[in-house]
Amino acid sequence: MPVEPDSRIVYCRGRFVPIAEAAVPIMDRGFLFADGIYEVTAVLGGRLVDNVPHLERLDRSLGAIGIRNPLSLASWTEIQRELIRRNALDEGAIYIEVTRGVHEREFTCPPDLEPTIVAFTQARALGANPLAETGVAVITLPDLRWKRRDIKSVALLPQVLAKFAAREAGVAEAWMVEDGFVTEGASSTAFIVTEADEIVTRPLSNAVLPGITRRSVMRLAEAHGLRIVERPFSPEEALAAREAFYTSASAFVMPIIRIDDQMIGGGQPGPLARALRRLYLDMAAREAV
Repeated sequence: MPVEPDSRIVYCRGRFVPIAEAAVPIMDRGFLFADGIYEVTAVLGGRLVDNVPHLERLDRSLGAIGIRNPLSLASWTEIQRELIRRNALDEGAIYIEVTRGVHEREFTCPPDLEPTIVAFTQARALGANPLAETGVAVITLPDLRWKRRDIKSVALLPQVLAKFAAREAGVAEAWMVEDGFVTEGASSTAFIVTEADEIVTRPLSNAVLPGITRRSVMRLAEAHGLRIVERPFSPEEALAAREAFYTSASAFVMPIIRIDDQMIGGGQPGPLARALRRLYLDMAAREAV
């Protein structure tokens, strides 16, 4: 059985410790400036899903803001597996955060700071998620984020506010809109399915995070003869779509049945979204490590 949340063993600054004993100095730049990067990897059956791409994205994001990656891919994986073992985690996620390190509160700092590392598990149902059977609703909101959304920064205040707005509206997610087009969800990649059976999602750029689940789902779709089109789409086009769904490391493929106040696809999860979710879960069962 997984351990209780307040009894978890976490990785903090080079040691595995009980969560109650984990501490980061108040002068850590992640706390003071949100000067850090994070990653989340799903765990199914005690195994890591799509983990290498997640760790590669961690490395790219760290490099983009000039933080030295303190560990090799093998060392990161060893820590993750040890967290799974110590917490008897069967299903859930592992969160990793790397900050620039600890220094007096000044905007600049020495280039040789030792990065701060923390990592912990979160037990949750991912595969048998009841929301995937019923479908979820989303709202649209203005995108208030910075211009380098391809970097998985811990500076998530706009996303936090979007999630609060979604909760207030009684929905699962918020799709953010900029210059008349959907960028992405507060913590997900946005997809629609057109009347021509095109699976449409925004192309990668500085405007969106390069989703790992996005990449895998697109690969699976193409392998099964489905047509993927990477282009921007508007909220109006989404409202007229045959289907809509979003992807993320914890939601996998989540069908959408309502956007703002309008039903999508008759208010039922669409067949393509359902099929892609099954394909992803099958892939995860085969390839998780």
